[in-house]
Amino acid sequence: MLVPKYGLWFSALYLPHSLSVSIRFICGSFSFLSAPSSQTPFIDSSLHIAHLSAAENIALEISGMRKTYSGGVEALKGIDLQVPSGCIYGLLGPNGAGKSTLVKILTTLIRASGGTGEMLGRKIGDRSALKEVGLLPEHARFPDYLTGRQVIDFSAGLNEVPSSEVGKRTNQLLERVGMAEAQNRKIKSYSKGMKQRIGIAQALVNDPKIIFLDEPTDGVDPAGRRDIQQLVRELRSEGKTIFINTHILPELEEVVDRVAIMSHGTLLGEGPLASLRTTDITYDVSYQGTLSEATLAPLLKEKVTSQAGKIIITTEQPAEVQPIIDHLRTQGLIISGVHRKEQSLENLFLGLVAKSAATPPPMK
Repeated sequence: MLVPKYGLWFSALYLPHSLSVSIRFICGSFSFLSAPSSQTPFIDSSLHIAHLSAAENIALEISGMRKTYSGGVEALKGIDLQVPSGCIYGLLGPNGAGKSTLVKILTTLIRASGGTGEMLGRKIGDRSALKEVGLLPEHARFPDYLTGRQVIDFSAGLNEVPSSEVGKRTNQLLERVGMAEAQNRKIKSYSKGMKQRIGIAQALVNDPKIIFLDEPTDGVDPAGRRDIQQLVRELRSEGKTIFINTHILPELEEVVDRVAIMSHGTLLGEGPLASLRTTDITYDVSYQGTLSEATLAPLLKEKVTSQAGKIIITTEQPAEVQPIIDHLRTQGLIISGVHRKEQSLENLFLGLVAKSAATPPPMK
């Protein structure tokens, strides 16, 4: 355990080996809050969960996960998920969908009202599994009087990183998140995006196998979002599982392997993005020139339509587009563009949410 030296208060900081909801370090003393015994899992995992594949290929599996807050507010209404190892998994939903509630249950910050689950082959809440988990919580806050480097060092101590490795690991993470030059500045001088970068670094300090990032690009500028996307890809290439909770969809679409879409505490769709799309892929071939009806007629088939200056082909195979392009060229037309169109993650998300007939409950 790191010797207290910063005189700080970390609120709602993830502490894997103690399962603590929060920890206070004030003038060299500390107290653990809501730390259950190692024999008490946070959710009932006594029921068998049927695996779709070998256990070692599943990073996270939950069944019937429920959470009801005081006053009868149902934040989760029986969520079933199976997250493969080594993938980027997106958890999507509007505000109040229950996304953060689910992440908090999985990382033992709150208790579930019911359900079963395993993470890294062990029960949800197992201490040995939690040592292999990293977390950037939503609205993460760090003491203003610490430097970025001190935040990462402190997190390393909480995660029981050997003292001989802390300095080297902190240096590597500061470089990796682009904060090496600002490492000795105090948190209070950081922008929101810089704080998020430090938050991601502290989530990686224990070299976790599964990483939960709750709204990781919140407040981050476009360049920073691109950097985070690249970092997420690198983590996947290292065999890590990245669980991203967000409502910012366009950048997630570029990196995600599987998605789960939630609304009002229920799951509306789950799986690889391609399997969830509800509209066909099309190729729009734009041309310049005049195409006579006699020349156009042979092109119009079941999957081919036309608009002014454009031929639209419904297909997933680029090879089926080439003969049409060749035909247009033989007629002396100039091909001005070929555009592949598919249902965006945002449109898929909006469509599924619109179909949900549930009335939004008040969320805490």
